[in-house]
Amino acid sequence: MNTLVKKVKSAAITLGCLLISITQVNASGLLTPKGSNTQLQIQDHTVTVTIEDGYAITTVENTFFNPSTSELEAVYEFPVPENGSVAEFTVWIDNKPIIGEVVEKQRAKQLYETEKAAGRDAGLTEKKSFYRFESSVSPVRPQQTTKTRLVYMQAADVEGGIGRYIYPLEEGGTDQAKLDFWQTDSKVSSSFNFDLKLRSGFPVDAVRAPAHSHATISKSDAQNWHLAITNNGAAVSTPIVGEPISADIDNQEEQRIAEFAIAETPGNSEAANALNQDVVVYWRLQQDLPGAIELVAHREPGKRRGTFMLTVTPGVDLQPITKGSDWVFVLDRSGSMSGKYQTLMDATSQALSKLADEDRFRVLLFDDRVEELGTGWMNTSDISVAKITKALDNSSPGGGTDLYKGLYTAIKKLDSDRTSSIVLITDGVANVGKTEKQDFLNLMSKQDVRLFTAIMGNGADRPMLEAMTKASKGFATSVSNSDDIMGIMLSAIEKVKYQAMHDVSLDIKGIKTSDLVSSKTATLYRGQQMVIFGHYYGDGQALAVLNAKISGQSKQYKTKFSFPKQATSNPEIERLWAYATIAQLKDKSNYLGTKLDDDSSAIINTAIEYGLVTDYTSMIVMTDEQFEANGIKRNNRKRRESEQAAQNNRVASPVTQRQVDQNAPAFTAKRPSYSGGGGGGAINPLTLLLMMPIALAWLRRRIIGNRLQ
Repeated sequence: MNTLVKKVKSAAITLGCLLISITQVNASGLLTPKGSNTQLQIQDHTVTVTIEDGYAITTVENTFFNPSTSELEAVYEFPVPENGSVAEFTVWIDNKPIIGEVVEKQRAKQLYETEKAAGRDAGLTEKKSFYRFESSVSPVRPQQTTKTRLVYMQAADVEGGIGRYIYPLEEGGTDQAKLDFWQTDSKVSSSFNFDLKLRSGFPVDAVRAPAHSHATISKSDAQNWHLAITNNGAAVSTPIVGEPISADIDNQEEQRIAEFAIAETPGNSEAANALNQDVVVYWRLQQDLPGAIELVAHREPGKRRGTFMLTVTPGVDLQPITKGSDWVFVLDRSGSMSGKYQTLMDATSQALSKLADEDRFRVLLFDDRVEELGTGWMNTSDISVAKITKALDNSSPGGGTDLYKGLYTAIKKLDSDRTSSIVLITDGVANVGKTEKQDFLNLMSKQDVRLFTAIMGNGADRPMLEAMTKASKGFATSVSNSDDIMGIMLSAIEKVKYQAMHDVSLDIKGIKTSDLVSSKTATLYRGQQMVIFGHYYGDGQALAVLNAKISGQSKQYKTKFSFPKQATSNPEIERLWAYATIAQLKDKSNYLGTKLDDDSSAIINTAIEYGLVTDYTSMIVMTDEQFEANGIKRNNRKRRESEQAAQNNRVASPVTQRQVDQNAPAFTAKRPSYSGGGGGGAINPLTLLLMMPIALAWLRRRIIGNRLQ
């Protein structure tokens, strides 16, 4: 093993508890106009998460307290979770929980204002923008508390054997007008509790919460894990639980010391009591798991139509690309990046050091102008990386966000004779120069270049960024300050070092299917999963055929499995299908650069039927008498009762293995893994980053710095 790797291991052991230093970020919480003398309190904030069967259910309960002598309105904002659909908003009225119903957005607002003016209890949850939900409750009576519950669902994110869940709390800080008008109270006066249960059909060997050293992690077996975070900062426990990675650490005693060093990291009681830091949780599947197809279905007894979620995890069938590539790193240094900039710099330096010897790179910084670090294309020698690392360290954020100019500058000097990729890292909304969506789509669609976007924070224009990425057949990754960001960046680099599956399509024969929605475009990169939602008719055995092209050659993967006649354990699949269908309509609009008006009726009808908060619908809470008086049926209440009953039954039952192609595997090879490969050899950087997120970048800077002295 070479000297650098040994030094990296040593640094990882001694510096395992080193943290990134970032400035205070804007957070979710209660909104009060600046200058107001009266401010409500968030007394308790409790989050309960269950991850199982390929999706996550998040329940958030808030208790608001009014310390004044007047009736007040509570307005609580929170970031839109990635791929998250709000399924429930409940307000306790006369000590009784009242579940909200979804109606058209304008009508919901009118109903809420009418109830508020009449002095009756009411609540409203609406989507205010592409990155923010807002819940309003009126009245919160003097010296009394009001309790609310919010539930949202989302498909689980698993790539390369690493699962990732994020509970978003950082508001993003890109809406300056809002920040100027409102002040946000992000502190919890009594308790903040976060409780996550992971029930995995495949064995898990490690769980980690990188930004929360005071998290308590335990397991009853390899398929059942529990993570808890409370506001008691004095209680410190190991933030990662798992089996020793013997292939990556020569000395088991060093492994034990490394884990112990992390376990002794002191907690931060103030941070634990503030809603200003995303909660990010990783889990690592055991190695050598096969490529697989998993099926989760829902079909009520006697119903003609069922709903399904099919998760396709290809085995390793993609070879490394040995030909050199060109990389352009386009980095946002606008003012809104001030809380994230050091994180971005560290990640970029580390990513540069992992490029292949045959690769070339350029680095562009943009705010309201564009600055190139270095002169033209550079190779990946230590001196080139050291030069750029030093320049990055000397840069600082400020100014507007001329995103178009940054991308245009990156594209205009591409070499048509070489494979080219652009890595864009940004948190913002284009507000200088060209800002129209269609301008960006035209720019990307006319170039033979792959765009890979790291979307930082919860305030970025995710719809436009993802549309650009899809137009170039690349991929986008959302990144939080609480992430192991260098691991995220390196996993993106690793993906494009291998062949990709192009023109991917899935054909199901023998069972009639309809209304199919896929989570991915026609290009599938190494380690990525494809999640497909749809409806099915009939039951029994079906033939599934996955077609793709790899380096121009056609590939086909087949398997047979059965669709159930009856399945009632996962009614949430219906709501997830509806969300995916609405997202597809929005994606089409984003890709074409058109407005959603033509599809608004389809979105409204689907959202009302399945109880989803969208750009066109909101969730209103009133007394049962007022629901009846306004002719609003309690469909969402019935759906939530069914979902809650099914969830309780699942908790009381053993974990279910959802793989359906065991008898006729679609993939003969194991799935790609970023968590180590077994055997000897060089350390897997992503495994080490999962364990200790900062040590690698720190050590490389020290080594390069010594070389330059």
